Amino acid sequence: MPNRQPVCLFPIIISLLLAACSKAPETDESSAPKVAGDRVTFPAKSPQLTALSVATVEARPSEAHRANGRLVWNEEATVRIYTPVAGRVQSIPVSLGDFLGQNAPLARLDSPDFGQAQADAHKANADLLLAERTLARTQDLFEHGAAARKDLEAAENAYAGAQAEKQRTASRLALYGATADGTVDGLFTLRTPLAGVVVEKNINAGQEVRPDQLLANAPQLFAPLFVLSDPTHLSLLIDATERDLAFFRPGLALTVRSSAFPDTKFAGIVDRVADFFDPATRMVTVRGHVENPDRLLKAEMFVSIEFESDSTPGLSIPTQAVFLKGGRHFVFLEEKPGTYVRREVEVGSEQAGKLIVLHGLESNQRVVTEGSLLLNELQSSPGGS
Repeated sequence: MPNRQPVCLFPIIISLLLAACSKAPETDESSAPKVAGDRVTFPAKSPQLTALSVATVEARPSEAHRANGRLVWNEEATVRIYTPVAGRVQSIPVSLGDFLGQNAPLARLDSPDFGQAQADAHKANADLLLAERTLARTQDLFEHGAAARKDLEAAENAYAGAQAEKQRTASRLALYGATADGTVDGLFTLRTPLAGVVVEKNINAGQEVRPDQLLANAPQLFAPLFVLSDPTHLSLLIDATERDLAFFRPGLALTVRSSAFPDTKFAGIVDRVADFFDPATRMVTVRGHVENPDRLLKAEMFVSIEFESDSTPGLSIPTQAVFLKGGRHFVFLEEKPGTYVRREVEVGSEQAGKLIVLHGLESNQRVVTEGSLLLNELQSSPGGS
């Protein structure tokens, strides 16, 4: 039998191990990220991508604010009525809660002052009639040479004076809402200049009233005889602090709530903001109006105010997306899957795990929320920036 030479396997094993070792660096090299300035790029199948999470940049959410307010009558639809003449109250044809149209009678007064105004107007009419007849007669005599020119001029002057007096007395009666119809009875009718509901009544039959009662040294006389208003439209007074003042602006929508109706919301709007602070309370008054169609809310009622404000511009991102470096704030922005670029941002306040970004980002961009520190280490390593 022929002799077989033994086969040596050792060189083959060594060559296979060397081949395997030579291929390992090639695999590591293909999965390593590439850093160029502020940009870090990962290969498509890099295992490090699993450690990164991204989130979309969102518009800044509105802030909810609360304040306290007080309801008062709407001055645009409210009238406080006093008497323009002195006299005794004869009758009052209205009651609290009555709805009255414009120029409706409120009370009838027996007034010597009004009677004097009627008499003056009646006398002015009579004087004008006499002056007109005298002027016509004097003109006729002058044309026939039976009267001097000075008599004609005197008659013309008397006629002009009578006309002026009639206009004066008629205007005085018009201020009282009356006309010069020849009646002299001294009965004055107090009327409302605006339509509305009688919400306040401080007058009784037989009471003496006068136009100067506001000047009387008695607090109870400061009250108007009648107050008419539209309770379906109330005004709202809010005392705002300096911190909240920036949120209030004309046209801001408000939600008004009352403890009397906890499940009911009332719509309100800010009308104007005062130009000065109260030196005692250090508050500024914000005035608005509230719709009250069912008349549930009442004047002088305290209410709570809720409103949302987005007066501070900016965007919102998760807090963990931002990191500090050299006293400045940065994020990593995803340009495309696997490519991330460092971006400096200006941040504002933090709310519910979100940071407000004032500058540096745009809406709908995507930022790294998990793994931003890893990207920063790679970007800061030798060969990075």
